[in-house]
Amino acid sequence: MTQETQKRIKIGIVGGTGYTGVELLRLLAQHPNAQLTAITSRSEAGMPVADMFPNLRGWIDLKFVEPAAAKLDQCELVFFATPNGIAMKDTPALVKAGVRVIDIAADFRIKDIAEWERWYKMTHACPDIVAEAVYGLPEVNRAQIAKARVVANPGCYPTAVQLGFLPLVEAGIVDNEHLIADAKSGVSGAGRKAEVHTLLAEASDNFKAYGVPGHRHYPEIKQGLTNIAAKHAQQTNRPVNLVFTPHLTPMIRGIHATLYARLNKGVAQDFDLQSLFEKRYASEPFVDVLPAGSHPDTRSVRGANLCRIAVHRPQGNSGGDTVVVLSVIDNLVKGAAGQAVQNMNIMFGLPEDTGLKQVALLP
Repeated sequence: MTQETQKRIKIGIVGGTGYTGVELLRLLAQHPNAQLTAITSRSEAGMPVADMFPNLRGWIDLKFVEPAAAKLDQCELVFFATPNGIAMKDTPALVKAGVRVIDIAADFRIKDIAEWERWYKMTHACPDIVAEAVYGLPEVNRAQIAKARVVANPGCYPTAVQLGFLPLVEAGIVDNEHLIADAKSGVSGAGRKAEVHTLLAEASDNFKAYGVPGHRHYPEIKQGLTNIAAKHAQQTNRPVNLVFTPHLTPMIRGIHATLYARLNKGVAQDFDLQSLFEKRYASEPFVDVLPAGSHPDTRSVRGANLCRIAVHRPQGNSGGDTVVVLSVIDNLVKGAAGQAVQNMNIMFGLPEDTGLKQVALLP
């Protein structure tokens, strides 16, 4: 037997009734090493999971249980697919019991506790866990993820934006103080709850920006890019700053991030941006750099744990100094549940693509 088929990981899921939760269940149901032991929900305790999510009929025969009855401390890994503010209350006890944790919400993403509290409007329950938690962007922190007890799964917008800017910031060839991220998301990014702005009559046949004065993913993106810049000797002490503007689009899944950066003075007119991106991501199983001149679309990653990227330099032959990066992901997969499973694979020494080889859905 191979390592992949031998190891079975006892897994609990806290908060399995949202879109991220059902996406996580879809992926783990087909994962050869996942042994689901408990899926919690206070409001739906006793209901068969497949009654709420018919797509899981024949795949998952568990019922939702109250968190207190889930015996999560007997799991090897617990995923939190909950609203912000839940994981931080329960994680310390789980870690003490030897359980590893992946939080798909934002409780452990931002290291500056005061900054987190300012954006998330609550007092943090376990700052000491924040200090040790590893930010779960595998393309940056793979080695640390492998040893982590707690992984802070990145947000959906931050994943698309950071992966798009990453090669430019690492190479030190752009002005880090004036980055622009113009990003669009499908309505599933708002979660599985009743809100007026996501009703069919409101969101369909409509397109709008939101969170322009400030969005809570902004400090996460800024922190990530600042850390990336700080790791490379060619960087100065100038801070990373960006304008981040999210938009709501009339589709269910997907994020399209259009990213703008200005090349530093002295960067050669013929600098090969395409090669820079191709070399940076050559060994990354879930980042696909498209051929020069490409325009990735969101449906090309629907249902897949993949970020597709294209890099452009408009008017480059005429002295244009702006780089435009197009980055697309499925917000529920590479932007949430899929990346969480990718992190699980790394944490437990499995091949990184285990359970994540799904082809994107077309049409």
